Amino acid sequence: MAKDRITCHILDTAQGRPAAGVRVRLELVSPPSASAASASATNGTLSSPLEASPISHHHTHGPTQVFESQTNEDGRVAVWLPYSASNASGDVPVYTLDDVLGKAEAEAEASGGGPTTWTLRFDTDGYYDGKAFFPEVAVTFRVAAGQHYHVPLLLNPFSYTTYRGS
Repeated sequence: MAKDRITCHILDTAQGRPAAGVRVRLELVSPPSASAASASATNGTLSSPLEASPISHHHTHGPTQVFESQTNEDGRVAVWLPYSASNASGDVPVYTLDDVLGKAEAEAEASGGGPTTWTLRFDTDGYYDGKAFFPEVAVTFRVAAGQHYHVPLLLNPFSYTTYRGS
């Protein structure tokens, strides 16, 4: 099984072990064809980490693709699943991260190139049973065509560090 092109893992530095069971959401914030003004406009912030319906809707580009997962016993996301809000009705979304990345890369090539912007949202409050100073950690980054991105999160209840891993 091929590894996703966007991966992450979490280490709980207070416990000295991987952070298992953390909910993580991956959102395509801006496709390469979006203007800078549209890409930075959002409808607000999440009222509760990872519980509200996706906020990454752009008035001119429609809903963005959103994935959700949970870290395994090694603190890693094994697979990204299409996100479907608990209050959504109708068909379950069916798309893969490769599908979304491929479409974004094709749009980028057609519009003269450029990276896409993605956000990883880590539900740290859920992991720390409501006692986290940062209830959600949001890491926004750019993805260029054909590259792999690994985003590690070093976490404790009062701080976090992240970087581009390999």
